Amino acid sequence: MTEKTKGHAAMLTASVIFALNVPITKSLIPEWVAPPAMTTMRIVFATMMFWLVSFFQKKEKVDLKDFPVIFFGSFFGMAFNQMMFIIGLSKTSPIDSSIIATLSPVMVMLISAAVLKEPITAKKALGVIIGALGAILIIVMQTHEGVRASSWVGNLFCLIAAGSYAIYLVITKPVTMKYTPVTLLKWMFLFSTFMIIPFTYHDVVSAKVFAVFNESAIIRVVYVLFFATFVSYFLIPVALKRIRPTTVGSYNYLQPLVASFAAIAVGQDVLTWEKPTAALLIFSGVYLVTMSKSRADVEREKAMLGEHKS
Repeated sequence: MTEKTKGHAAMLTASVIFALNVPITKSLIPEWVAPPAMTTMRIVFATMMFWLVSFFQKKEKVDLKDFPVIFFGSFFGMAFNQMMFIIGLSKTSPIDSSIIATLSPVMVMLISAAVLKEPITAKKALGVIIGALGAILIIVMQTHEGVRASSWVGNLFCLIAAGSYAIYLVITKPVTMKYTPVTLLKWMFLFSTFMIIPFTYHDVVSAKVFAVFNESAIIRVVYVLFFATFVSYFLIPVALKRIRPTTVGSYNYLQPLVASFAAIAVGQDVLTWEKPTAALLIFSGVYLVTMSKSRADVEREKAMLGEHKS
């Protein structure tokens, strides 16, 4: 198996785990766990797991100059991202939140253009416009068949979460090339723990899941903590080390497909004409963005053209 194939396999697995996490988390909040408490539980659990695993691998020293990147990566990729998403999910439907998450690669492209000087081609610009139309459609739709389908406030929170995740993918790319996933994530989640616990401790200790024994709720919480947090976040740096951030972000478009089937199967959501229409617009935009040329591609073509002329 090539390194690139390993990267794609890691991201495919993480995307499916994330997608199934949407309806599972939706079934837990706010009845069993309040949104802030769920975010805190995920971050604290991941912190303990990654530090535990780190004791069984070769000790890796992190350069002091890399800690600012790791700190901001922990904010945008863990603390802020997860809090915005969980609040948004509590106010909207699983399908809507998953479709909005697919805008991440478009946001990665825009941030990469500003930070990494990636070129914005006509194809990329068209992709951004088409994807934005899809996001606007799904955010502003209010009702279907006389029933409120989703909250535009919840959709907006999910959109902010997608943007935060995109920032995380771009700014952490350099450090993912230097350190192992466990080293990075143990520090990122530790920083996130200190960021979030002072504001959410009361929500955790008062969560119903700790007061009333319910086997189904406990199993779902275990899935969210172990698979959707520890395993999935471990796989993302594995993928980033082997494939481009834009490619990693493009795997988000798998999430609505898996999440939609799961949500409809358990009766959490219904499929209306607006959802596939918005999804088609966003998928088209994502496709145009991910298929367009990267900075490396453009520079390679210029070099080849220069060699040809000489």
